[in-house]
Amino acid sequence: MKRQGSVLGIFVSLMILVGASAQAQAPKEFKIGAILAMTGAGSWYGQVMSQGFMTAMDEINGKGGIDGIKFKALIEDHQSGSGAAAISGFNKLVNVDKIPFSFTSYTAPTLSIIPVANEKNVLLLNGGAVGPKLVNASPYLFNNRMLAVMHGVGVIQRAKERGFSKMAALYWNDDAGMGTHKYVEPKWKAMGGTVVAAEAHPIGATDYKPYLSKIMAANPDFLALWQWGKDWGVAVKQARDMGFTKPILGVEFTPDAAKLAGATADGFEAVTDYFDPQGADPWTKSFSASYKAKYKQDPEFYAANYYEGVYILAELIKKAKAKGGDWWSGKALRQALVEIKKFPSVYGGVVEFNPDDGTCKKKTALFVVKGGDRVFQKYIELQ
Repeated sequence: MKRQGSVLGIFVSLMILVGASAQAQAPKEFKIGAILAMTGAGSWYGQVMSQGFMTAMDEINGKGGIDGIKFKALIEDHQSGSGAAAISGFNKLVNVDKIPFSFTSYTAPTLSIIPVANEKNVLLLNGGAVGPKLVNASPYLFNNRMLAVMHGVGVIQRAKERGFSKMAALYWNDDAGMGTHKYVEPKWKAMGGTVVAAEAHPIGATDYKPYLSKIMAANPDFLALWQWGKDWGVAVKQARDMGFTKPILGVEFTPDAAKLAGATADGFEAVTDYFDPQGADPWTKSFSASYKAKYKQDPEFYAANYYEGVYILAELIKKAKAKGGDWWSGKALRQALVEIKKFPSVYGGVVEFNPDDGTCKKKTALFVVKGGDRVFQKYIELQ
């Protein structure tokens, strides 16, 4: 009997230790990684993306966090697209800071860190990169931004709607630009169109005249730009200054690029994510007011995506914790995302993830630039 009592006591003690161990899994703070462009040509992106998620973290932390646990952001710089810098920063986040979740941006840096994310089971959320290779790139990568190929399809749908048949394309010579063109070109031809010129250029190019000369000589009905950041503004200005009068359509609008283009940007059409900082949705209004109070400017969709991403993460944490076990882990967070799928979007409505390929659906629209600003035309139903 004494032996049975001793065994029972050991069993009870082990159960207490297991319970204590499970309770000990709760972190003192939620360390959240971020691989962003904090320096280099794309530092504007890193600035607005980080401002977006810091706004959300400040809001949640200001209310006591999640069950008393607050967020802490740990940002590493991929230097505007360096895969090596991204890997170096991500290794630190994973091996030193022990993060189970990280925001990411840009296509090449995101692809470069995926092997480590897969090995260490780190959930990644991208709200900025648009490259086609991000589709089904990893079971641990999800995108809460519509990817470039989907916006590209919207552009050619618009071109067909306007009666165009001859397309010229000017695009980045990276995965995002070349991948978008490779995806869109056969679809355009299947719609009865032709591609009369296709010119790839380095990211951040300042002289587009050699490319534009070839494009103008081909006499297209319209010019498609698979570019992002400031590049489209520079390209549009130089095209108009050279006397190119045909319509120009693209997949990006940013205020800084519009300023570079000046009056030449008028008439430029873009198919892109639709976040309206003056939108009627209550959450949109609240976020816009909070962001503007902090940073003295209206948020645009990059900031909105990363702000939204923090609230998506908060829902994943709550669901994973409710299920118990090793809940503060990439595996548990990923499983929570797969189960929830639909989340409230700061755009208004919902953002819905496809667990099979990591893509999402959210509001997408056609805009035209007038007076240096984008003007909403209509929502786009992508085919």
